[in-house]
Amino acid sequence: MTHVFSVVSARAMRLGSGVAVGLLLASHAAMATDINHARAQYNYQMFCQGCHTPDGSGYGDIPPLKNMMGTFLRSDEGRGFLVRVPGSATSKLSNADLAEVLNWTLENFAGASLPEGSYEPYSAVEVAALRAQPLQEIQATRASILAEIAMQTP
Repeated sequence: MTHVFSVVSARAMRLGSGVAVGLLLASHAAMATDINHARAQYNYQMFCQGCHTPDGSGYGDIPPLKNMMGTFLRSDEGRGFLVRVPGSATSKLSNADLAEVLNWTLENFAGASLPEGSYEPYSAVEVAALRAQPLQEIQATRASILAEIAMQTP
């Protein structure tokens, strides 16, 4: 728990002092991130699969989640990207429901793209902080993040 708390603390500090206080106060309660699989799948079907398709493979200009989504967890910017893209940031889902859908999609679609070991699940608190900063330049940001991640890989 201490390691997770320090990760949340570090993220909070990068987001700014006002957000930092809120994240730190709520971090302990936000750590328990259980997924209600039926609800998460329903929310994915209602709010995500129209573009990302039922199996997460994407369609046309919509990038795939399948075997790709976990790659973004290799950087803080990439992790934030998954929340800040318009489909996530502006969805009608609550912060808790969006966190749950993101965690569900990672479990169901990321496959081998997940970083080795485990990953830190999204929490409602983290999602709320990131949603407050929606992306404007989606494709350029995505390309920049993926280039940064590629440089990390030996």
